[in-house]
Amino acid sequence: MSDRKAKLMIDDKTIELNVLSGTLGPDVIDVSPLVANGYFTYDPGFMSTAACESKITFIDGDKGILLYRGYPIDELAMNSNFLEVCYLLLNGELPDSLQYEDFCKNINRHSMVHEQMRNFFNGFRRDAHPMAVMVGVIGALSAFYHDTLDIKNPVHRETSAFRLIAKLPTIAAMCYKYSIGQPFMPPQNKMSYAENFLHMMFATPCEETTPNPILARALDRIFILHADHEQNASTSTVRLAGSTGANPYACISAGIGALWGPAHGGANEAALNMLHEIGDISQIGKYIAKAKDPNDKFRLMGFGHRVYKNYDPRAKVMRETCHEVLEAVGAHNDPFFKLAMALEKIALEDPYFVERKLYPNVDFYSGITLSAIGIPANMFTVIFALARTIGWISQWSEMISSPYKLGRPRQLYQGLTERHFVEIDERK
Repeated sequence: MSDRKAKLMIDDKTIELNVLSGTLGPDVIDVSPLVANGYFTYDPGFMSTAACESKITFIDGDKGILLYRGYPIDELAMNSNFLEVCYLLLNGELPDSLQYEDFCKNINRHSMVHEQMRNFFNGFRRDAHPMAVMVGVIGALSAFYHDTLDIKNPVHRETSAFRLIAKLPTIAAMCYKYSIGQPFMPPQNKMSYAENFLHMMFATPCEETTPNPILARALDRIFILHADHEQNASTSTVRLAGSTGANPYACISAGIGALWGPAHGGANEAALNMLHEIGDISQIGKYIAKAKDPNDKFRLMGFGHRVYKNYDPRAKVMRETCHEVLEAVGAHNDPFFKLAMALEKIALEDPYFVERKLYPNVDFYSGITLSAIGIPANMFTVIFALARTIGWISQWSEMISSPYKLGRPRQLYQGLTERHFVEIDERK
């Protein structure tokens, strides 16, 4: 307990509140004593509220810092791989060679899905949005693995984590294959995590293919850069669902549903749609003027960030990766990608954007990169969910393995005061 106090004066009454300090970031005022004194706090969007303690991810938006377990995101993205980062987020430390080998074997062992799971897909329309399918199928996993749903059992929690990390790529690829009418491709344990996903997405039984290593590495970086992002909307949804004691598959399904919202997980798809709206390099000047006009509803998607007030630390890595992919697939001269690069140049040099720090963010580059790889726009948020699952399950496991309370936000009631029922003939 902190020995620092904050004193709050309300109607000549003083309420003492403890001031808590983390290892990084601003101090936090413990407002829990307010309830006993007849008060709640009012914080729409919870922008000033710490809802939990966590040791997993730290963000300093003003300084452009993102740390996974203390490691800067750019160091991990450039030097590590996704499964190594998964181990880090789950366990708190990077693995040694034996730990890494054992972890990869566990993931590979769980990469297949139950054969009856194929029947689920037949219940969806072929043109169903892949995220709609993901919400249903991931939630249904609990019906297949009810033998390991004791959330108080650390072995069960670990097994659930392995299954979710392993099966998300398989199920995500199945969503795509189902939508285009191609047969599902089974996972290949000899491939890396990203290679395997590309194989399941684009290979067919007609011929044997090997994923391009540059594209696989780019996708691996995208997974790392999106693996966790502190207490965002979907992560908070997973934690809130988890606080009820719900099984991990239901919690992750809830997180996927929250991520589906265009204000959260759809940013890279929105950036790509914006580029299609602009259409041609000759139209950039017109749309830049619209973006600068405060009375125009048009906004440049993929520029600036709600959290990062200076720059998005993920964007530099993603920019480099984006250009590597465009070079690898020979798309630098494609009119669409030339438009994207021209818009990037203006945003990095135009005083209007520079002064407001509206730099291209990770979503701008990841949307272009995924498109160049050949992944359709309606799969972008699925890719996001695939990557973020490790963050969700790490946050869920951290909460479940520690003392926690059932989530129960309060409200500022603005409705009618008590009134009494009258018969229908007497109502006016």
